[in-house]
Amino acid sequence: MSLPALQLLEKKFEKQKRIFELKKDALERRLELHLENQRKKLEQRLESRKEKAQSRTRRLQQAKGIDEVRFIRTWLENPLTTGAVTPSGRALARTMASYIDPMFPGPIVELGAGTGAVTEALIAQGVDAARLVLVEYDRTFCQLLRARYPDAMVVEGDAYSLKRLLGGLLGTPAAAVVSGLPLFTKPLRMRLRLLFEAFAVMTPGAPFVQFTYNAVAPIPTRLDRVSTEASERVWMNIPPARVWVYRRTDDRRQMTDGDF
Repeated sequence: MSLPALQLLEKKFEKQKRIFELKKDALERRLELHLENQRKKLEQRLESRKEKAQSRTRRLQQAKGIDEVRFIRTWLENPLTTGAVTPSGRALARTMASYIDPMFPGPIVELGAGTGAVTEALIAQGVDAARLVLVEYDRTFCQLLRARYPDAMVVEGDAYSLKRLLGGLLGTPAAAVVSGLPLFTKPLRMRLRLLFEAFAVMTPGAPFVQFTYNAVAPIPTRLDRVSTEASERVWMNIPPARVWVYRRTDDRRQMTDGDF
């Protein structure tokens, strides 16, 4: 091949090389732009999810804060009728609800429902809200419970007069009674009367579930025809608590007010 032909071929090669490099640069720029756009979209989606999560967290914290404010206000106004300064913790509420069999028929009565911490755990346990009878002394808490659990029956009144309060309301024997009442603020005679009035509206053998922060049982563990069991101490609750469960084991004799 002659020199002029080689020179011409070399020029064509250089031209093709420059065209390739130009296309390569353009392709790289397009790829970088595409990757940058994808990165920005991903960051925007992550930021949006982060904002939604933070917003949800703030709402939950605000709701929890409102409940705590209500509890503190009620406790300050009348500390003997409110079982704690703050609502029951989730671990304690779950422990109490774990003693309830959602398949066992009948209404489930909650005493001292407050803002619904244990109520929520009962529903999470599988209990239909329509089966719940929520007894609460404080009117503000009653209004809150009706708004949060419209399917439940909310009864405003003194749970220590349970027989009078629930007379004719249940229709069928209760499957359980779950109590958040501050039993140690009452004399033993009133605690015993509450227990046996609860037994009177319950199916024999159904659980009466009660928590306490104290080291000793809120109701004596050696009662005639009553079985007792206790949970491990719930250390995750503040303060730590324990759940006590009482069951009537013999229905041959009903206690009356004269027994107390």
